Amino acid sequence: MMIRRSLAAGMIAGVMAINATGMVRGQDYPRKPIRVVTSPTGGGLDFIARTMAQGLSGPMGQQFIIDNRPTRLLPELVAKAPADGYHLLVHGSALWLLPFMAEVSHDPLRDFAPITQIARAPLVVVVHPSLPVKSVRDLLALAKARPGDLNYGSGSTGSSSHLSAELLKHMASVNIMRIPYKGLGAATNDLIGGRVHMMFATAPTAAAHVASGRLRALAITSARPSALAPGLPTVAASGLPGYEAATIYGLFAPARTPKTIIDRLNQETVRVVHTADVSKRFFNAGSEVVGSSPAEFAAVIKADMAKMGRMIKDAGIREE
Repeated sequence: MMIRRSLAAGMIAGVMAINATGMVRGQDYPRKPIRVVTSPTGGGLDFIARTMAQGLSGPMGQQFIIDNRPTRLLPELVAKAPADGYHLLVHGSALWLLPFMAEVSHDPLRDFAPITQIARAPLVVVVHPSLPVKSVRDLLALAKARPGDLNYGSGSTGSSSHLSAELLKHMASVNIMRIPYKGLGAATNDLIGGRVHMMFATAPTAAAHVASGRLRALAITSARPSALAPGLPTVAASGLPGYEAATIYGLFAPARTPKTIIDRLNQETVRVVHTADVSKRFFNAGSEVVGSSPAEFAAVIKADMAKMGRMIKDAGIREE
């Protein structure tokens, strides 16, 4: 009986020690600068990471250091880092969609702890003014009447501009030929020049060229109308019910990072994204701030994997 009581007391003490350690690690966190790994300087992920770092450094009492690395290496660097809250990752949809298109060394669900969805960036369906369509419904009707005749410009394989178009093709069962470009700048120039029929453009790009009359906007890819494209209907409401596509940006930590640390980072990051200055900066760059709980972000990732993963497999999309 005494042995059983001793064992039970030892087990309880062990659990209390583990919980206490987790609490201490969260309460005195952070005690040193925090490294935020993200893509090379000048890109969208770098912009988001730097904006967040500026907002977090003061309230957290430590400097957030941006570590720019080749995009393909980001997941592995953070997945293998210590789960202590001092190694974070700012990444987008490619983190969980790339595994459907290529062999990778990370598992998006097993290796990372979602902290918060920072923002989402829907795209705008734009066409050359000479194309005889004024809505997504018109566009799909034309594509069905002329299978294979229409084309769209996109960025690299797996980019938002590519996958958004392929999702539209998949859901509407239409044949629109893809013309890939190294960057959206070249694709936009060819669309303006009439050498491409359509593309999925960022909201700021679309707004500038639609205002000048060089392009015509048909719809935005978000689930609901957006202030990023005032007065523009969604793809879902203008011809393709159920359609939604956007680049999702988020903050992650290595799996097994203590919950107390995840909660602290979530609380401070959500506060930062909803400040007027950060919201405006994201909006001007074509993104809508979100600021979700870790559980909400995890659910968004799983839903996106289910929808886009199925489309990627059915379309046979592979990284080039």
